[in-house]
Amino acid sequence: MVDLLLALIILLNFAMLGSGRIRVLIQTAALQGVVISALPLALGHEHTLRGVVLALVTLAVKGFVIPAVLLSAFDRLKIRREVEPFISYAASLLLVALGTAAAVLVGRQLPLAPEHAGSLAVAAALATVIAGFLLLITRRKAITQATGYLILENGISIFGLTLVGGVPFLVETTLLLDLVAGVFVMVIVMNHIHRAFTTLDTRQLTALKE
Repeated sequence: MVDLLLALIILLNFAMLGSGRIRVLIQTAALQGVVISALPLALGHEHTLRGVVLALVTLAVKGFVIPAVLLSAFDRLKIRREVEPFISYAASLLLVALGTAAAVLVGRQLPLAPEHAGSLAVAAALATVIAGFLLLITRRKAITQATGYLILENGISIFGLTLVGGVPFLVETTLLLDLVAGVFVMVIVMNHIHRAFTTLDTRQLTALKE
C-alpha cells in the first residue's frame, strides 16, 4: 500500500510538470497533498495519536488550506494559463524523468537504517523535491512558482512522514506552519506584482529600479 501511494506521488509530479493550466496544477498539488497525508496511516501508525494527528494536519494544510488560498488568488487575479514557460513542457517532463531516475539511484546509496534501506520513500521524496524545484525555476507566473514551493515542501514532508517514528512531531508541525506562512507571503507578493504590472510574469520584476 505504501509503495502504491509513493508511486502515485511520483506520477503526480509528472502530471504537474506537464500541465500548462494553473487551476489543474493547483488541484493536482492538492491531490498530492491528500496522498501524502495518507502515508502515516499506510505505514501502520493509525493506532497512535501522533500518527493520526499528523495525517489530519497534513491533510488539512496540504490538501485544503493552501490549495484554497492559491485557487482564491487564481480566481481573483483572473489568470488562465502558464504562458511560455522558460523551457517547453516536453523538456520539463524529460528533466523530471531524469531527476526521478537520479533520485532512485541516489536513494539506494544513502546510509539509511536497515528498515529503510532500498525504500521507494527516499526516491519519491527526492523526486518530488526535484519536481518542485523545476516548477520554481522553469515557470514565469508567480502563482505557479508558489505551487512549486508547495511541491518542494511535499518532498521534504515525505521524508518526515515515512520516518515518523524518528522525526519529532514538533519538527513536522513547524515545517507545515512555515509552509503556510510562506504561501501567504507569496500571495501578498503576487497581489502587489499584479497591481504594479497587471501581470504575474516575474520577468517584469527586472524593471524595478532603486
